[in-house]
Amino acid sequence: MIQLPACDALCALPQPYCQDRVPAGLFDRAMSELSRFHCQHTPGYENWLKANQLDAKDLDSLEDWSRLPPILANFFKQQLLLSPSAENALELTSSGTSGQKSRMRYDPRSLSRAQWMVERIFNHYGWHSADTPCNYLLLSYEPHGVITLGTSFTDQFLCRFAPVNRLTYALRSNGQGHQFDLFGVIAALQAFAEEGLPVRIFGFPAFLWQVLQHMQTTGMPALKLPEQSLVFFGGGWKTRASEEIPKQQLYTRIGEQLGIETSRCRDGYGAVEHAVPYIECAHHHFHVPVYAKAIVRKPEDFSVQPYGQQGLLGFVSPYISSSPAHAVVMSDLATLHPGSSCGCGLTSDWFELHGRASTTAGRSCAMAASELLGRH
Repeated sequence: MIQLPACDALCALPQPYCQDRVPAGLFDRAMSELSRFHCQHTPGYENWLKANQLDAKDLDSLEDWSRLPPILANFFKQQLLLSPSAENALELTSSGTSGQKSRMRYDPRSLSRAQWMVERIFNHYGWHSADTPCNYLLLSYEPHGVITLGTSFTDQFLCRFAPVNRLTYALRSNGQGHQFDLFGVIAALQAFAEEGLPVRIFGFPAFLWQVLQHMQTTGMPALKLPEQSLVFFGGGWKTRASEEIPKQQLYTRIGEQLGIETSRCRDGYGAVEHAVPYIECAHHHFHVPVYAKAIVRKPEDFSVQPYGQQGLLGFVSPYISSSPAHAVVMSDLATLHPGSSCGCGLTSDWFELHGRASTTAGRSCAMAASELLGRH
């Protein structure tokens, strides 16, 4: 049994945004502990540190975790990168809209840590309603056999926070793939409005936008979904990125056509390569929970950008033992801001997203990683 007490303690903190409740030095100890674990057990990882002018012995005194060399998330599209704890672990994939899919394995410890974080954040916002049945619309893939797609796995998990009365999928399995069931979604929403139970809508925003557009162009009357309904997006616009609209415009249309208040419309940011949840506050900013730290890097040389400067979004978090994905750089451009600039009451840093970056820097970084890590 792997012993990672500092990691376990950090990832078990019950207050997801209260930095004052984090014991002094715990984050540093947890990151050091997990990094040493991967040096000792994950093939190629110590070589990766040395190639980036960092030695395993330096980990015990490291406090600036932006110095820990990150792995680009796109590298996981090229190959699995595993520690021994990943043997027979759950394997999840990204949606692979560019033709390649990331593959990640989550051992029970890593998966339970990530799910605990989601549970605490849902509890923080008052979305844990164990005694209130809900109707669910999942704007994601209807399962066909074992669930391996990360977005579908997440949406299934989110149904645990309120009992399921009835559930409808937007992307229906037809035996050979999936097909968007526009009219089935509209019929479900109409039925949900009549039944009077709170409705929870999870998944890809592009599909709900198509529903709203169809309702508007065909002159369908607006619906009034019950109070305490919730819209929680995840997964982005994917192949429909060219149709993406400003988030506030989408939230406004949801309010006008479905009767759900803007404060009950939230977006989530995450990836199969990095399962820590980043969920919008009431002011629609992605705050960083105590289980992680966000780092924005200059695309040209990966140097750390200050608050207010745009760059590649990266994270460090000691939650995952099945893969050395505890320091990653995503392919998204973002700007980091101090928590005090939000006004929602949370004091943790928050970031705004600006879309996908050019793949040039990402490709070169992934190639460098493959030379050092892939040979094993």
